[in-house]
Amino acid sequence: MYKKPIFVVHKHSAKHLHYDFRLEHSGVLKSWAIPKEPVNDSKIKRLAIWVDDHPLDYADFSGIIPEGKYGAGKVEIWDRGEYTPIKFEEDEVIFNLQGERLKGNFCLLKLKKNNTKGKNWLFFKMHQKGSG
Repeated sequence: MYKKPIFVVHKHSAKHLHYDFRLEHSGVLKSWAIPKEPVNDSKIKRLAIWVDDHPLDYADFSGIIPEGKYGAGKVEIWDRGEYTPIKFEEDEVIFNLQGERLKGNFCLLKLKKNNTKGKNWLFFKMHQKGSG
């Protein structure tokens, strides 16, 4: 179905509503939990908390995770599509999303200060030259 690597954003109504952002990389879905809805506005940055990798087949999951299981609650696909990796390093990931909602160049940047075990990142759309 897809020719390029895929991404998916799951809207996850667990203990707290959040968005699980996932990028296909090295045979798995690299994953971050974003507490607030991701946006296409380059002026808005979102906290993204790195979480464990997920298997690729999880990209198609939507449904209910039962009570008593990790992540219990409703999971639905909020956005999905292909992406083009631009830079994929340990502390910075830059990519172009071609999704239904999210489109353009985005960045995940690992925070250096006050970072709980290296899990805190920023997720944001990169400012496009000539767009004001």
